[in-house]
Amino acid sequence: MLSRNPTLHAKRPRQPGTQPGHIWDAKQLAQFLEYADQHRLGAFFRLAAATGARRGELLFLRWSNVHALDNPAWVEISGAVSKAAGQRNEGPTKTGRSRKVSVDATTAQSLLRHRAAQERDRSIAGSSWVEGDYVFRMQIGAPIYPDTPTALMAQLIRQYNQEHPRQTLPVIRLHDLRHLHATLLLKAGVPVHVVSQRLGHADPAMTLRVYAHVLGVQADQVATVYGGLLDSQTGVIS
Repeated sequence: MLSRNPTLHAKRPRQPGTQPGHIWDAKQLAQFLEYADQHRLGAFFRLAAATGARRGELLFLRWSNVHALDNPAWVEISGAVSKAAGQRNEGPTKTGRSRKVSVDATTAQSLLRHRAAQERDRSIAGSSWVEGDYVFRMQIGAPIYPDTPTALMAQLIRQYNQEHPRQTLPVIRLHDLRHLHATLLLKAGVPVHVVSQRLGHADPAMTLRVYAHVLGVQADQVATVYGGLLDSQTGVIS
């Protein structure tokens, strides 16, 4: 006999995957992250963009998984938060495996500042503080509900556009920071299998399917690259 109904926490089937729509370029991302840094959860968006981690993976993240003082700095993605029947649930990553993802120095510093600010929140909250090791939490220490950073990103984009009417940002989703991370790396020539590992895909074939449009643009440039390599050696026989 089952003590509870397992369907209460079941997830609905996912919609068929589609290619990412319009996303920002590197300059627009930098503008948003600089603006978001003013918010107490600014480090969340910077880490999302720097690692390509899913929303739930970042909400699961503990300080014991953050190695911001290492060189290079890195975080361990070891679990994920989801929501079902209005409840916050924790479990393994989508593939059931943990992964190590390196982060840049600016993001590492953002995490260190975030931790210092969190310690100040703890001091102010006093006995009301909810203990735990979560990296991203409410001002009294309680874990963040999954929809909070999604709504916050939309709010920050609206505020930015109101304050900067001459250089507005297209409205994108929080999940698009993951796509942007992959797109920027692939356009920079980072191997597909490396990007796949950072994203936590089951295998590089999934990355190839999702980002075929990015790789297609690179493929069109291969002939020019090859010609340049050969032309640079013209006249070596004397």
